[in-house]
Amino acid sequence: MTAPTAPLHVVVDIEGTTSATGFITEQLYPYSRKHFARVIEQRGGEAEIARAVAAVREHLGDPGAGTDAVVAQLNGWLDRDEKATPLKTLQGVIWAEGFASGELTSHFYPDAIPALRAWHAAGHRLYVYSSGSVSAQLAWFGHSAEGSLLPLFSGHFDTENAGPKKTAASYHAIAAALGEDDAARFVFFSDLVDELDAARDAGWHTVGVRRAGEPYFDRGVGTHPETDSFARVDLSGQQPVVAG
Repeated sequence: MTAPTAPLHVVVDIEGTTSATGFITEQLYPYSRKHFARVIEQRGGEAEIARAVAAVREHLGDPGAGTDAVVAQLNGWLDRDEKATPLKTLQGVIWAEGFASGELTSHFYPDAIPALRAWHAAGHRLYVYSSGSVSAQLAWFGHSAEGSLLPLFSGHFDTENAGPKKTAASYHAIAAALGEDDAARFVFFSDLVDELDAARDAGWHTVGVRRAGEPYFDRGVGTHPETDSFARVDLSGQQPVVAG
């Protein structure tokens, strides 16, 4: 692995990393469940929504499946917290409506926004890679309690435009999309060891974010550098350093 030169490409996950999983599962998931049928019926002609509904019907093996059947499948995925791309796409559309109307405001851990701002100010390029759709990411980072954070970010990746997060090929795809040949210039932050392993297999630096109360806390982050706060991470050198 070659030594990177600044600025680094800093790629962050959302759930359990910048933000509390509990906020998403307890507030955003029920909100999307409430609006699935309405959005499919009222906005089903829009390309993004039509593509997601078609993908659900393909999964069901029924090209003519009605709204009730599609919603039942979406709710099934939601009940099992599966990262199905059609589900994440429709959630993103619904959450964007909620954020735009003021019904929803995104959650961030207290250390997250200051660190993101500091890294951006230092010249690092910031990106999001989440199982949540790009539209959900834009809504989330655009409606924090401290205003829009979107100017801090240079790009957004999800399972549709990059691929599954537990596969090294997805991290290669992100690097290729950014035109970056040196994998060692990437740093990936996540709370899930399988994702961290995949990023490391692609040659990226990794930092495991392990916050008390998060679903994967007891599992740990394997052999990856570990932190419970972005404030403990130093990106000023040739690789991330986590303060003791």
